[in-house]
Amino acid sequence: MWVSGPYQEIKSRADIVRLVALEEVLRRTGSFWHRYDKAKWHTPRGELSISGEKFFNWTAGVGGGGAIDLVIHLMDYDFKSAVSWLSWNFSNIGTSNHQDVMGVMGVMGRREGGSKTLKLPPEEERRLPQVIQYLTLQRCLPEAVVRYLVRRGVLYADDKSNAVFLMLGKKRRVVGAEIRGTNDRLRKWHAMAAGSKKHLGCFYIRAREANTVVLCESAIDAISYFVLHQNCMAVSTSGANPNPHWINHFMDRGFEIFCAFDSDETGERTANRMSELYPAVKRLRPEKHDWNEVLKSKTC
Repeated sequence: MWVSGPYQEIKSRADIVRLVALEEVLRRTGSFWHRYDKAKWHTPRGELSISGEKFFNWTAGVGGGGAIDLVIHLMDYDFKSAVSWLSWNFSNIGTSNHQDVMGVMGVMGRREGGSKTLKLPPEEERRLPQVIQYLTLQRCLPEAVVRYLVRRGVLYADDKSNAVFLMLGKKRRVVGAEIRGTNDRLRKWHAMAAGSKKHLGCFYIRAREANTVVLCESAIDAISYFVLHQNCMAVSTSGANPNPHWINHFMDRGFEIFCAFDSDETGERTANRMSELYPAVKRLRPEKHDWNEVLKSKTC
């Protein structure tokens, strides 16, 4: 495995994948062209321009150069994880040994990865009633399901009364969290916990004998879909992402996979891109904007 080898081997692999065109990286991460300016792209991190091998994110006010830098910026990976991601997604770029790439994936799955330490918001049990009230009254999630997630240890309230949905990786290791505001004035506010590593895990809720995986854009949408259909594993990709790093884990185990992203421009574009990357993935479109809207229309 080249990850465990000398630094020179890592550098050699990086020199190869660094040549991947920035446009291809952007497409693979669910970004899409600006309608009137083909040099600009809408990305998960905001509006970004590219010029040759250089890029600049106008939303974040930062830039960089090359495919590795772009992956690090868009996906919050460390250097080794970014090289691994590029090797996996563009394995035809100067690589003759597919086992090397698979070896990298195996190593990544066994370590927490990333250079940023995960910082979860502090748990505050006294704030839990407000979170439960928000999720049941405003989001129309059944209280029994909400309390089940609390007991399971994947949902809690922080000291600001935000709902915190934990992302789990291998052996149920916590690798990140989605945070959702519950304040009436800020109920649309949401964020990721600092240092979250989307490539190592996800939030999910599943039936015991599930043989289908349904990909949703958020934890609340995944729970909503599960409440409506139940006989599945509903997974959050924590934002519209056509190429979750862990999707092959489910494919290799024979799960039937559905892309259930929102019925809006971003959801449609990202779902179409996922279908190009993974033809076996089927589109599952909510009748309303998202699955929580569908649930509210049926139960509230």
